[in-house]
Amino acid sequence: MIFTSHLAALGVIDLVALGLIVGLWILLGWLIEHPSARRPSVTVLVAQRRRDWMKVFVTRDPRIFDSQILASLRQGTSFFASTSLLAIGGVLALIGNTDPLRGVAAEVMLAETPTLVWQVKLGLVTLFLVTAFLKFVWSNRVFGYCSVLMAAVPQDPNDPTAYPLAAQAGELNVRAAMNFNRGLRAMYFALGALAWLIGAWAMILAAVIVGWTIWSREFASIPRRILLGETL
Repeated sequence: MIFTSHLAALGVIDLVALGLIVGLWILLGWLIEHPSARRPSVTVLVAQRRRDWMKVFVTRDPRIFDSQILASLRQGTSFFASTSLLAIGGVLALIGNTDPLRGVAAEVMLAETPTLVWQVKLGLVTLFLVTAFLKFVWSNRVFGYCSVLMAAVPQDPNDPTAYPLAAQAGELNVRAAMNFNRGLRAMYFALGALAWLIGAWAMILAAVIVGWTIWSREFASIPRRILLGETL
């Protein structure tokens, strides 16, 4: 009964805000990875360039340049995985001790919020951060698979296994990048979910801003125009 009465403090607008931010997260992820042929996303455009990279890789000699690029990509996944893990630790610490948040809320909103409500709100942030961490770790792992396949590509481009192996490496490269992008989107929405600590309307606004930022960078950005070869 106490659990139910405390959660009742969330109200309808909180549920709307929760549904909006989760819905935008899922919808944008699907639109970015499955865009229409007439309006491809940056992610899809770069994915094709990754496949092209593996084709060029077969005839490049030496291949040190390619290994350096892949190493820098793996370094990026490691950095963001470590960052998200630190953020998870910070949020979990707040979940265990919500007194600082309750004190600030009492001064700003002049209202007493049950501890369980704070924990639910921070739990949403944790959910996004944990998702980001898992995506970054898996991305790092798949980039590792890609590096193994690249090492298995014969030096002789006339070898019948050279291009098929390179194509497999290209697809692994694309999958690794896709998971990396998913992790980044989860971190964006984790920042938006923090606004729920202020209130439901604040999270609605934050969710719209985050959604617009992600959409514009994928479908209406200068890098996209460059990839399409359009005049700036």
